[in-house]
Amino acid sequence: MIRIHNSKGLQQQIQIGEHRLLGDVSAALGGDNAGPDPHDLFDASLGTCKAMTLLLYAHQKGLPLEGVDVSVERDDSEEREGNYRLIVTLDLQGPLDDAQRQQLLRIADKCPIHKLMTSTDVQVQTRLGETSA
Repeated sequence: MIRIHNSKGLQQQIQIGEHRLLGDVSAALGGDNAGPDPHDLFDASLGTCKAMTLLLYAHQKGLPLEGVDVSVERDDSEEREGNYRLIVTLDLQGPLDDAQRQQLLRIADKCPIHKLMTSTDVQVQTRLGETSA
């Protein structure tokens, strides 16, 4: 379970198991810019998943992938119209040939978060907790 607690202003303390993160928004939006904003966390989950997927796949297949750097660029200019674009750039390290690089590019789009974002009907139910009055 993920727990989120308001700490100061718009800052949110995020607890995921044993891990703690801080979410916030920029000063322009009324925050302190003390952590990534929710869009950044959403976008980062995609990049993180693609990198992990590639590293696991390469290990299983014996491909000489030594590391992956991922850049995620957001185009949210049409978000209100229902279009949210993420452009992901993969920098693959290691002595990979062109066929292996193309194979890894195809596998990157099979990561669970990519599939969740693009082919799953995500339904969110929001309710009040016991302490809400």
